[in-house]
Amino acid sequence: MKKLILANIVFLFNTIFIIGQNEFPTLTGPYLGQTPPGMTPELFAPEIIATGFGERDITISPDGKEIFYGLLTNFNITIMQTKLVEGKWTEPEVASFAQDEQFFYLEPCFSHDGNTIYFLSTRPPEGKEPKPGWFYQNIWASDKNSDGTWGEIYNPDKTINQLNSQFYPSITKDGTIYFTRSDKKTNTSVILRSRKVDGKYLEPELLPEIINKPGTTIFNAFISPDESYLIGCVGGRESDINPGCVNYYIFFRDENDNWNEGIPFGPEINITGSNAISASVPPDGKYLFFSAQMVSDEIEKKSMDKKLSSMLEILNSPQNGNNDIYWIDAKVIEELKPKK
Repeated sequence: MKKLILANIVFLFNTIFIIGQNEFPTLTGPYLGQTPPGMTPELFAPEIIATGFGERDITISPDGKEIFYGLLTNFNITIMQTKLVEGKWTEPEVASFAQDEQFFYLEPCFSHDGNTIYFLSTRPPEGKEPKPGWFYQNIWASDKNSDGTWGEIYNPDKTINQLNSQFYPSITKDGTIYFTRSDKKTNTSVILRSRKVDGKYLEPELLPEIINKPGTTIFNAFISPDESYLIGCVGGRESDINPGCVNYYIFFRDENDNWNEGIPFGPEINITGSNAISASVPPDGKYLFFSAQMVSDEIEKKSMDKKLSSMLEILNSPQNGNNDIYWIDAKVIEELKPKK
């Protein structure tokens, strides 16, 4: 086993060395200087954010100058960070609060003022011993210091973090937190929300059955800042668009807290054979980001060549079957909104 681990480490090091031979490019302007997408999804920042690793769970600060996202490799499940410094974007690196490699970190989400970052971590609750893998799944937080760095992580509220697994925080303008809770015994997931009053979270409430529909599962839900819609990953609903897979659905909410039945996105987002895992909209409301698994035609052609060089190229390329982050014009949301 030790020889196998060592071989994997050497292989990963060699792969990183190959990638690292190219200097990180100079990137300026909003969204890493990327050309904005239209109504067809595009990879977000190919070979910068979208690489051969798995990427998901992107969140962008209200001022647009800081980006966090989830990265999954054979050795790390962590949160990466890039920020705009003196007009240039820094090379993505592991966030300061996610550097303890004995735990997993994913699903970052900015607060409305940009001063707190919420996320999932497998760190044990206070007084508990560490456990391997995904045994603990709780929502943690870190506050921004006056110098722009991020502080020590902490449990934002024990009414949210209970015995079951809770993850994928999403925050509204008024501080209400929406999140997923999973029952380890039944392996079902539901969406809850907790209002924040006088700095404290109230007892979480289960969203109505129209969202948490019996016989289906929903998880990793993004809530818009004004609570006008929710985008969730839904499994168990019959779909002609991407049958047999978890799909992205949007639920619209009115001023009386009534939700609609839920509408699936089209095949451009619910890509055939891909399972929904995370979606978000940045504070400016211009784009919809989502994660999907796809194998490009180019990668399929390269896979026919069994040489090591081709295998390494596939490993280091987006759209190789791992999760990639895509973006599309947020008009796709308006197009699904029921007409009054």
